[in-house]
Amino acid sequence: MTTKTNSPTIFFVIFSLVVLLFTISPCFSDPDALQDFFFADVNAATSINGFPCKPEADVSSSDFFFSGLMNEVDTDNIFGISTSIGNVRSFPGLNTLGLSTSRVDFAPNGSIPLHTHPRASETGFVIKGEVLVGFISTKNVLYSRVLKAGEMFVVPKGLVHFQKNVGMGKATTINTFNSHLAGTVILSTIFVSSPGIPNGILAQNFQVDETVIASIKSKLGAI
Repeated sequence: MTTKTNSPTIFFVIFSLVVLLFTISPCFSDPDALQDFFFADVNAATSINGFPCKPEADVSSSDFFFSGLMNEVDTDNIFGISTSIGNVRSFPGLNTLGLSTSRVDFAPNGSIPLHTHPRASETGFVIKGEVLVGFISTKNVLYSRVLKAGEMFVVPKGLVHFQKNVGMGKATTINTFNSHLAGTVILSTIFVSSPGIPNGILAQNFQVDETVIASIKSKLGAI
């Protein structure tokens, strides 16, 4: 016995799927901008997933240029690094554009502590020196490599990563994010949060005695 295909039914199913696809697809990407730019009013009292915009009449050419990454900054600190940040807070022209950049200068043996960027993936370009770059996947696999001047890297969004100067002299990287405010969570801040995480919880997580946790907190709290 031959079953006859109901063409109107098939058409309706396909049409419904197409409509559903175009309905839900905006949920998985940033919406397109409706203006050329949204220069941030960083002094505004309120913000909704970004900063309110200054009136276009108040925007000038200088608002679209930023010189904050030009110079090396002092690296005389316990980590041996300095970070110059070009995000929406320091460069308001980036508001809603999904971009930001930072410059990191490393003293010999300097390193960026283990950290994550909860709102952005990161690409980096080594300007000078030799830098060990690594990140850990959600399957607990470490991916790392020593990069020299002219090489670049990528760190997927939200993954724990680090950079360390392993060369003989200074090093510099330029890092770019696909967010105007990527956010940074340094892992060691779990020991110095406010209010603090109870020592017992940290001791259980790290499988050490609470006196070890108290010692770590006292050292980090003095930094």
